[in-house]
Amino acid sequence: MEVQLKSEITCPNCGHKKVEDMPTDACQFFYECENCKTVLKPNKGDCCVYCSYGSVKCPSIQEKESCC
Repeated sequence: MEVQLKSEITCPNCGHKKVEDMPTDACQFFYECENCKTVLKPNKGDCCVYCSYGSVKCPSIQEKESCC
């Protein structure tokens, strides 16, 4: 299976959606919604904002490796 590098993040505060490129060399712990300016952090048990709010899990999780 090919690793996807784009994920659509949905802000849980305002519902704004945006497709973002995921980093392949690090986890992204913070993400600021460009609409409402809420700073998103991973949910408990998730390694990054893509695993919590994205349409696609981060590359490390897709490759079934431990994340970060």
